Amino acid sequence: MPRMIATRKLRRARVLIVGCGDVGLRTLPLFQARAAAPRVIALTHQPERAAELRAAGALPIPGDLDARKRLARLAGIARHVLHLAPPARDGDIDRRTRALLAALRAPRRSVARGAHPVRRGPSFIVPEGPFRAASKAASRRAPLRFVYASTTGVYGDCGGAIIDETRPARPGNDRALRRVSAEKQLRAAGVESGWRVSIVRIPGIYAENRLPLARIERAMPALVERDDVYTNHIHADDLAAIIVRALARGRPQRVINASDDTDLRMADYFDRVADAYRLPRVPRITREEADTRLEPITLSFMRESRRLRNARLKRELGYALRYPTVDDFLRAHAARAT
Repeated sequence: MPRMIATRKLRRARVLIVGCGDVGLRTLPLFQARAAAPRVIALTHQPERAAELRAAGALPIPGDLDARKRLARLAGIARHVLHLAPPARDGDIDRRTRALLAALRAPRRSVARGAHPVRRGPSFIVPEGPFRAASKAASRRAPLRFVYASTTGVYGDCGGAIIDETRPARPGNDRALRRVSAEKQLRAAGVESGWRVSIVRIPGIYAENRLPLARIERAMPALVERDDVYTNHIHADDLAAIIVRALARGRPQRVINASDDTDLRMADYFDRVADAYRLPRVPRITREEADTRLEPITLSFMRESRRLRNARLKRELGYALRYPTVDDFLRAHAARAT
């Protein structure tokens, strides 16, 4: 009986999460709720997070996207991958995605038939199978499924226009440029290897623990209406569910806007949150004043305006938003928090 249980565990489907932060942790209960729950493996470069990940139901393994030699164990480790890690903070190329792809596509070490794999520390895992199938037919039967968490910042400034996923990427800053680099690398890998790569472009994430309350309490100003920009939003729980849904249903090499139905300018969003939590509204200033008073990183988010269509999210993934708008969330949660 113990041997049979061990065999079943080895045969369970596996999901590798690279970058298992807040959103990654929110995906774990969704996987665990499935009738045939997969084994979730979380790559982490922070040893102190191992206990937290293990308590949440993931198997932590050490690895660092900035140290390619530490990624060798990823070859063949899982056939479902969530890449939620951000790019490095410099350069035009996303070196972290390049390192991850190199590790995933590396030939895995074979184990002689009848032999037992040698343990190399507590995190050794028997490979689930090669990512590149031996034939095109095999590739069609069981392709690797890969979801990448990108950003809607790749669209750049759209002047407040309503856009969908067909809008060409025109990144306006280095952060978005590296995201475009990652998307291109992954799409090319998908075409070459037959992987089903889904790119989920993410706007501003919010949740009970991710609201701009500190900014509001500091009275950090927002822009006056004539200078203000449209922003887009998604609740962290909705985002986690969208990512899991994309892993199962995403079309190959397809982009999905993971945005809710909110249609608000940035300052109006701050006002909605302030009113819900009974805080004073932030002051409003002109763009010229903002250029002299606000930090460059804050200003960068005030220079891009767009409104996202999410028809693919609803039509292709069949996803119904738990919180269709920010107002829906605030009505449900803010009253009990004040």
